[in-house]
Amino acid sequence: MATTTAAGAASYTYARASGLDDGLLGLSTSGGTTSSGARPHPRFFSGLLIQAAPAAASLLALAEVARTRYFQPRPTAFRDPVVTCNGDRLRMESFSACGGVYARLDVLEAAMDGEVHDRGTTNVDVNDPLREALARVGGSDPLHLAVGADEVAVTTLDGAVVEKKVPLPDRWLRGFAEVQVITAGFDPRAELRAPDAVRFLRSLPKRARDVLWVVPAGRTLRLTSRPVPGAVCLAGPDRLQTLLPLLRFAVALRVYGPSVTAGDGPTASVWELELPGMRYVLTLSPEISRGFSGEGAVLDALAADEAAADADLLGALLSFEARVDPDLLSERAGLPLDRTKAALTQLGTSGRVGFDAAEAAFFHRELPYDPERVASLNPRLRSARALAAEGAVRFTGDDTAVVLSNGSERRVRFKDGKATCTCPWWFDHRGERGPCKHVLAATIVRRETLAEVVR
Repeated sequence: MATTTAAGAASYTYARASGLDDGLLGLSTSGGTTSSGARPHPRFFSGLLIQAAPAAASLLALAEVARTRYFQPRPTAFRDPVVTCNGDRLRMESFSACGGVYARLDVLEAAMDGEVHDRGTTNVDVNDPLREALARVGGSDPLHLAVGADEVAVTTLDGAVVEKKVPLPDRWLRGFAEVQVITAGFDPRAELRAPDAVRFLRSLPKRARDVLWVVPAGRTLRLTSRPVPGAVCLAGPDRLQTLLPLLRFAVALRVYGPSVTAGDGPTASVWELELPGMRYVLTLSPEISRGFSGEGAVLDALAADEAAADADLLGALLSFEARVDPDLLSERAGLPLDRTKAALTQLGTSGRVGFDAAEAAFFHRELPYDPERVASLNPRLRSARALAAEGAVRFTGDDTAVVLSNGSERRVRFKDGKATCTCPWWFDHRGERGPCKHVLAATIVRRETLAEVVR
């Protein structure tokens, strides 16, 4: 697992470089968390990937996302993928350098034939020689895979021989937290068979940076410039380009998104390409210039002290499940379902859970990010906590508050489970990018007041 410093650099330490030699794909692991505790070089799986070509091409696509800035492209340092072994599958995740595209490769049980040595999360070394070797893999023969070397092999080496240090942008860390919260509210909107998926994806405009929408039309999808019920946002079609080399293996294409109506603004979307025994998933931010870090979907959960305490309890009950069932977890923890879901959101802010739209379920993984650090990276939350601590929030009724900020009064109103504000931020975004600092400050004070009444 990568370790981070206050300066925002990630350090990956490997016992050896990953490589592909004589049909054996050896992915070297950095320190990570496993079901049996922390390990400097965990060993998760050894065996076969049933089909070599789609597996190699998908890993290359994942690596391509990690090294790409889709908005204002320029050279960037490569960040090694995060790999989680959930027992019945391997999940490999990466984020684009600009923070606007999240990619995940799920290698499912049907594509694996071997031994699971442990469950947990780590980073794996993906280097230039390995990418060159993967690009030459073809055919349908099985590919031998080892995620981590056995202890004997590791201890024969004279210490760590590979160490990488790369910048780890704050927005990249926040993006992991935002994606799982945003996509948890998505539903399936369209499914295309392989031939139709190929025709649609190859027909998309090249280098288009506009916000488009797609709507189901018979067996395909039709592009439109405006949202209509049932439509899915497609912001920057060129961000789907890593799907193209995988089309020769495609089984189906599925698209997920939130419910929209005419006049709605851009939204995130999930594009899932089904491959033999695998799924390659891209999640796109609402606009090519918007990284997930600024969406603000996690701010309500971060502002709740109760959810943080509940998250500690739930975190102790997780064991790298491929599917986390909120109802079952609620029962095991003795918490109401709404508090369980809020706690899962909290766990997402530290990278401890992700969300799989294909199975409409959370999954457990561990990233090396302190939730307090993620919270501190949110300027709106920092400002809101300061306003609350300064006594800048004054309630004029049960559902209305006045917040004094920078010499101006902002009015916050709570109605039907939602909040509005009179500030310019709210006027510009209408809650589509999370609550403003005034709503957050009023929410914090409101929760503290209710907690005092209960006590």
